[in-house]
Amino acid sequence: MLLVDVDGPLNPYAAKPHARPEGYETHRLLTPRWETAERRRLTEWGLPNKRVKPLRVWLNPDHGAALAALPFELVWATTWEEEANDFVAPVLGLPTLPFIAWRSPRPEPTGGVFWKTPEIVAWAKGREFAWLDDEITDADRAWVAAHHPAPALLHRIDPRRGLVPDDFAVLESWAALTSRQVDWRPAG
Repeated sequence: MLLVDVDGPLNPYAAKPHARPEGYETHRLLTPRWETAERRRLTEWGLPNKRVKPLRVWLNPDHGAALAALPFELVWATTWEEEANDFVAPVLGLPTLPFIAWRSPRPEPTGGVFWKTPEIVAWAKGREFAWLDDEITDADRAWVAAHHPAPALLHRIDPRRGLVPDDFAVLESWAALTSRQVDWRPAG
């Protein structure tokens, strides 16, 4: 499985507004979740009648075919949840994908572990996975190594660049390596 975050890997949100990465196109998306959150904020600021601005999202239409060509089952691992299928997948030419539904309220792990990490491990249920996210750290890699029995690749994507060809090469190499392993568990 390849677990894909939207903001960072597919939407390089941290790039300078005037320096959109090459190959990306600008989309203005007003998802129900974004509209609800923004409406709540505007109301808290005393501006309940102000128009909610759509979210600026940069997407590279070539990424859909490139992701689909990888030897993985694709799964959304994003706070967009099912909205990734309604708003992101069509732009990328992807079909409807399974998604991880996050718990609410979000648990806050300790030791610098990203809140998604324990939920992803629980969702994976011991299955092999690769995960693309911009918030992955060594703390997450250590946590997964200690709590997940199968091979897992946690690959951090720079949110200023989004996915680049080198990232696809890493995924292809890892998939090839893990598919050749007959028994990856230590003996005993």
